[in-house]
Amino acid sequence: MPGPMEGVRVVELASWTFVPSAGAVFADWGADVIKIEDVRAGDPARMLVISGLKRENARVDRDYMLEINNRGKRSIALDLRNPAGREILAKMVETADVFLTNWLPDARRRLGVEVEQIRAINPNIIYARGSGHGPLGPDAEKGGFDSASYMARGGVAYALTPAGAERPIDQTPAFGDLPGGMTLAGGIAAALYKRQVTGEPSVVDVSLLSQAAWTMSPDIMAAEFFGVDRTAVSDPSQPVNPVVQKYRTSDDRWLQLVFLQPDRYWGPFTTRIGRADLSQDPRFVPAANLIAHSEAAIAELAKTFIEHDHEHWARVLEDEEGVWSLVASPRDVLADRQAIANGYFVTNTDDAGVEYKLVANPVRFDSAQPAPSRSPEHGEHTEQILLEFGYDWGQIADAKDAGAVL
Repeated sequence: MPGPMEGVRVVELASWTFVPSAGAVFADWGADVIKIEDVRAGDPARMLVISGLKRENARVDRDYMLEINNRGKRSIALDLRNPAGREILAKMVETADVFLTNWLPDARRRLGVEVEQIRAINPNIIYARGSGHGPLGPDAEKGGFDSASYMARGGVAYALTPAGAERPIDQTPAFGDLPGGMTLAGGIAAALYKRQVTGEPSVVDVSLLSQAAWTMSPDIMAAEFFGVDRTAVSDPSQPVNPVVQKYRTSDDRWLQLVFLQPDRYWGPFTTRIGRADLSQDPRFVPAANLIAHSEAAIAELAKTFIEHDHEHWARVLEDEEGVWSLVASPRDVLADRQAIANGYFVTNTDDAGVEYKLVANPVRFDSAQPAPSRSPEHGEHTEQILLEFGYDWGQIADAKDAGAVL
């Protein structure tokens, strides 16, 4: 089944993860995404090593981060400082629907890829840019990464760090980049719809700071309305809902309960876990008493859950009406039956025939799963793309001799 963006062409001049991940979403949706990389080394993310996890040590012969944010694209290695390289870019822009970039304003100006210059080539193109801190204001010219612009500046690390901790919480790779890329993809899709309806192209902006502010809206609005910096109750002696808590199991795993209506769930739940006595205890019934005696209720539940491992509790809670979940590890998520049933992973195969799972983007159209795809090698499609844009082999050879392409 063709994707909803079949026939859309995206020219991407972007690196690292945030903005390229928006291009990967469009590739998942069926768009032709052409990734422009420099002739010297390409996207610097190709050289990035995260937590010591090197490609040569993986069971799969692919770069796992590049698979996330560059899958399904075609790569052309182009020198935009070279007049012949800029001419090739112009030919691609002429037929493109979207120009996608995360280059900083100074670099865009120097190489002639600002909005006005791209629109001079194609007046109907959607110009989409991702940044650290937005296109306006005193920091518009500054670069950003998610650990600084999203986690730190956007308040995410502050909110997730327990009160009294010695240092702020660390993030996992691309923690703000991937949500930001998904938001940018949604904004581009809306701009394409607007252009189709009104004929007017848009400039679409998403920043890591704006994504963080959106994510942190409840905390930020609590700061605005109540003048507080923390919405979570950090003092366990304060009244809380004992069935909206995490509980440790005997094998050192954790279960998360989210029973927002304790009166509805308390009796059947406590009976199910073998503690029917708690459903009759006047300290915990009705819900007002349960909340008033939350510290005692939490202690009783903690004592019960620690008696068995997480597999035991998964069986006991299998048919529980209230919402709960194991606090899953990444390997747990890979094996999650619900994620598998819904096609949240796409199975790829590397050049040696080894299968591996790739996480699909979260949007589904008519329950269809994205097709398997991989990230391109640096400049892998240079010749193919040039041929499509009318260059013959002699012209391609001349462009290579001039250093315009790799």
